[in-house]
Amino acid sequence: MSDTEDRPKRRPRYSGRNPRRFGEKYKELDPTKHPETVAKVLASGKTPAGSHVPVLIGECLAALDLRAGDIGVDATLGYGGHAARILEKIRPGGKLLGLDVDPVEQPKTAARMRALGFDDSAFEAVRSNHAGLAKVLGARGLDGVDFVLADLGCSSMQFDDPARGFSFKVAGPLDMRMNPGRGVSAAAWLAMVPPDKLALALHEHADEPQAEDLAAALAGREFSNTLALADAVRKAVTNLEADAVELTVRRVFQAVRIAVNEEFTALDAFLRVLPGCLKPGGRAVILTFHSGEDRRVKKAFQAGLRGGVYARISEGVITAGPEERRLNPRSCPAKLRWAIAKEPQTS
Repeated sequence: MSDTEDRPKRRPRYSGRNPRRFGEKYKELDPTKHPETVAKVLASGKTPAGSHVPVLIGECLAALDLRAGDIGVDATLGYGGHAARILEKIRPGGKLLGLDVDPVEQPKTAARMRALGFDDSAFEAVRSNHAGLAKVLGARGLDGVDFVLADLGCSSMQFDDPARGFSFKVAGPLDMRMNPGRGVSAAAWLAMVPPDKLALALHEHADEPQAEDLAAALAGREFSNTLALADAVRKAVTNLEADAVELTVRRVFQAVRIAVNEEFTALDAFLRVLPGCLKPGGRAVILTFHSGEDRRVKKAFQAGLRGGVYARISEGVITAGPEERRLNPRSCPAKLRWAIAKEPQTS
């Protein structure tokens, strides 16, 4: 054996304080290699890049009221943080279907569930939007399930990967599709959208007060990447204070993302079929992250209560407490609502 073979391998060098590559810039992307960095990020009240901390997990589990042997659906699987805790509660004998349209992240989450010890009898990953809930259940011969959880919006993994184009923190392709294999990218959508349609999206998807001015500045333009769009937004609202400008950039990205993925259309379809997918006494728990989503869920649950398909609904929204907000800032806008399907009357 040569001397070079005897030598221990040198630990890969971390390329300085300001590395160019995303994978090097955020050490916490690999928590096993950099646990001290993850701990430092959490202690500062921030969410580690590329990680997912399930929001309102205790409140979700309480509202779901899970029991061993329950059969249910995580309609927005994402990283699987909620799914893993649900699976712990419903064993032995329980089964969870995890729905997600993301072909990049879903296989990773499925592997994660397997590594935690949940086999095919306990967990099945299904490539589907939550709007396809009824079709998924029908294909498996299920008339209804004991519970449905939906954690709406994007996952942390999607936001923190520049290649997906959801964030304006670093340069990335202006894509924003949760399923990159379907539909048009955000760049293509902006290049062809007329100003009136963009203004409507900014109003309805993000409650943007300067929707018309922004639409006139952005609609029909071609943007090379995420930073180019963010810069164009900033130039269109120079009359605002710095904090308000950054909030406007965030709202524009949110509105475009919702439009590109047709998120409200999918949510409306999901809410229509949801009551028929629950067994009598079954529970639905939905987490939303902005007012447009919450309004739809609130109205659907109220209409279901009036129409007799729901026996009870949450009286108001449940939000994260101060400690969770401090440890996981992404929990700050979260709102939880629940509904219980009506049980048949007994004579």
